[in-house]
Amino acid sequence: MKVIICGAGQVGWQIARQLSGERNDVTLVDQNADLIRRATDVLDVQGIVGFASYPDVLEKAGARDADMIIAATHSDEVNMVTCEVAHAIFAIPRKIARLRAQSYLDAIYSDLYRRDHLPIDVVISPEREVAEAALQRLAAPSTFDTETFFAGKAQLLGIQLDADCPVLNTPLRQLNDLFPSLRAIVVGVRRRGRLFAPDPGDQLFAEDQIYVLTHSEDMNRALDIFGKQTKKQERIVIIGGGNVGLAVARALESRTDRVRARIIEKNRARAEKAADSLERTIVLNGDGMDIDMLMEASIDRADAVLAVTDDDKTNLLVAVRAKQAGCRMSIALVNDPTLAPLMGALNIDAYINPRATTVSSILRHIRHGKVRAIYSIGDSEAEVIEAQVLSTSPLAGRLIRDVQFPEGVLVGGIMKADRVLKPTGDTRIEAGDVLAIFALTKDVPEVERLLQVSVDFF
Repeated sequence: MKVIICGAGQVGWQIARQLSGERNDVTLVDQNADLIRRATDVLDVQGIVGFASYPDVLEKAGARDADMIIAATHSDEVNMVTCEVAHAIFAIPRKIARLRAQSYLDAIYSDLYRRDHLPIDVVISPEREVAEAALQRLAAPSTFDTETFFAGKAQLLGIQLDADCPVLNTPLRQLNDLFPSLRAIVVGVRRRGRLFAPDPGDQLFAEDQIYVLTHSEDMNRALDIFGKQTKKQERIVIIGGGNVGLAVARALESRTDRVRARIIEKNRARAEKAADSLERTIVLNGDGMDIDMLMEASIDRADAVLAVTDDDKTNLLVAVRAKQAGCRMSIALVNDPTLAPLMGALNIDAYINPRATTVSSILRHIRHGKVRAIYSIGDSEAEVIEAQVLSTSPLAGRLIRDVQFPEGVLVGGIMKADRVLKPTGDTRIEAGDVLAIFALTKDVPEVERLLQVSVDFF
């Protein structure tokens, strides 16, 4: 597949790394020559320096025979014009644009993106993706990572194992004997910095970070088995009243259960805008780093603090200070993935990586076959792929134990009709089934090969 990626920032870089690593023909376009030089030195990509929306620049990038263009520059308007040029002049079949401004995303203006108006096939909103990720973290407060699959019927949980976890030093195959009715599978383990797909004979140890795919009805039971308590979040303090903080507060206000949220926003104009937009949420104008301001927001009695300003260091320090002041749980928005290892040392419970959430959204629209969802794990170390099995797939009609999956791949869940099942070696995969598959990044191309349709299917 030939792909043009416009914007060599964090998102563009990550998409380029991912796709070039899977032997796609990738060209990266950016007006910053240093970013392009860095990309071409490190990645197997071609680089073009120039403005992404200029027709001659896209021509140099190979737009005449490109299969897809991904517009992920820092400017919404450049991204939109790039898609327009890609459609009108080069007839590129698939156009994806990242848009931030809420006005462009309002549902009442959705007709704007029709092919006869502004031809964008897929619009990705980082702020909405991050807000959704934050809400999922709040829903599973004892996890460091979480994502939904099978239309909310299954949940991926990232769990840090403590020394008091009741199932330490137990081979994973014995968990099936101990908890036969539990619809949950450990699909990934990170140990001493290395992520791998475990074998049935592998044991779990303290300090392991594990990824568990569980039926949503069994989520609380799964957390309990791995030594985590579940507690309803009723009092939440949000640091940062921008698009992300505002979206989270609105979602909390729309819930039927009573959640009391407070926002601390440093910028007065932004704080006033947030206060006007919300009904029950109290908005305070002040510095979230100020302990007096935190105490005014009752941080000592809060169930969770969500630090979502546009500065990583502020988010980390606020999360630490809130925990020291008595807040039970802290979640920090962190753009720089190299800061992730600090979370444990700083006693921060969970973090959200906007790049990973945006990358996951874009990858969902790139993969072959009937891919319904993708979640990128860690620093793009692995993916959980939800995809439907078609009749032409090599998987159709075979038992799971008879499929030669790579070492870094595990089937974590299977949905037949509307029923989500825990897969075993004796489970037969049929056409129409939907699978949730954990795959290390190096094994994603083989998973795609197993999932994608043959040419004669069309």
